Amino acid sequence: MAAITDLDALLREMRPVLQDKEYVYCLAAPEEAVNYFAQALAMFREQEGVTLILERSLADAANLAYGPVMCCIMLTVHSALEAVGLTAAVSVALTRHGISANVVAAYHHDHIFVPAGDAERALLALKEAAPV
Repeated sequence: MAAITDLDALLREMRPVLQDKEYVYCLAAPEEAVNYFAQALAMFREQEGVTLILERSLADAANLAYGPVMCCIMLTVHSALEAVGLTAAVSVALTRHGISANVVAAYHHDHIFVPAGDAERALLALKEAAPV
């Protein structure tokens, strides 16, 4: 199936699914980050170091410091990387419910990281945002 660019179609077909693991954002020096390449859900290099998104259990086992515990909601629609407005629509839907979000766009899907305590409410908010 081809990636979708139309915002109405993206919202109608996004079908958010809450993943069953907890994730955390950690910071590592580039020479340390390579040790987590196979385990990281995502990595992003910044001037200050490498951000790792890891399962909480992996970060705990490695004794890595991290911030808030997050859950991931995957939008199962195949969204095009050049699609306009999906991130904004998701942000607005979650903002209406006072839920913070960190969006990671991958090749096929968008992944919304929300505080673990807000995960169920976030899932409902995203389902409500989809036009019927």
